[in-house]
Amino acid sequence: MSVGKQVRLFLVDGTPGGLLTAEIMNWTGHVIAAPRSDIAELLKRSEARRTGVYILLGDDPEIGGALCAYIGEGDDISARLRQHARAAEQGGKDFWDRVIILTSKDANLTKAHARYLESRLIDLASQAKRARLVNGTAPAPIQLPEADVSDMEYFISQAVIVLPVLGVTLLRSAGIAPAPRVDHAPHPIDASPVFNISLAKAGIAARAREVDGEFTILEGSAARPTWVGKRQGYGALHAKLLGDGSIVVDPSGRATFVRDVAFASPSAAGAVVTGRACNGRTAWLSTETGETFGHWQSRGLGDGQPADA
Repeated sequence: MSVGKQVRLFLVDGTPGGLLTAEIMNWTGHVIAAPRSDIAELLKRSEARRTGVYILLGDDPEIGGALCAYIGEGDDISARLRQHARAAEQGGKDFWDRVIILTSKDANLTKAHARYLESRLIDLASQAKRARLVNGTAPAPIQLPEADVSDMEYFISQAVIVLPVLGVTLLRSAGIAPAPRVDHAPHPIDASPVFNISLAKAGIAARAREVDGEFTILEGSAARPTWVGKRQGYGALHAKLLGDGSIVVDPSGRATFVRDVAFASPSAAGAVVTGRACNGRTAWLSTETGETFGHWQSRGLGDGQPADA
């Protein structure tokens, strides 16, 4: 049985694009996020002067449509952010347009804790491969007492939950994990089956599953090495995945996914595989039953009539 989480969001200035805070009930962690345009207001807040870690996010200047990130830590995060802002004016890191700060509501995080969190978050972001990290180094986790390590790992587990709520998927792994059964649900939902799509003439076949609401193509799947669609559409995404090494073309011209890659929709995934526009809801077929992804996703909806009709 899955356990729900209550996430509390507060829009500080009353606008969805401005400064906001996020908390999970019964978690001592505290998250505050702001666009770069609100950096002055962010630095006035007490949370910014605490010990913790921060993430700078923005568009990747080297790969169109990709994300770039920097993860850091500090005794006084506001001091580090001022340094980054001044460095950008002098030709330093200037890709970022959003900053995320993770601290503790009880102010119990120490410098050692922050260094541990920084190292682990860099490691998780590197594994997730959802953004290009511009950190110059990847420090090894600092040695902490066993109890502190347990506390910090719990802190990280909650951060991984709350950050995607803010639209920050930097740490979200595309790895496949079985979805839990919800025993109390009227129609228990099982883990997604494996779906496939193939182009026999082109010798292309790919496999995918839905994981945590994202349609994920599995490592080892094949793709068309070039975009052949009449409309560019997802052509930029196809080029991005080739550019960042997610899809590798071997000397024979065969293109292969070298890691699991999550997509916002089955149509985006299908288009990258086939190299052209694709209706993913009908093109992806279950390897078990042959049903389309759209049919599988709509299971349990019935005919829309009241039960006593």
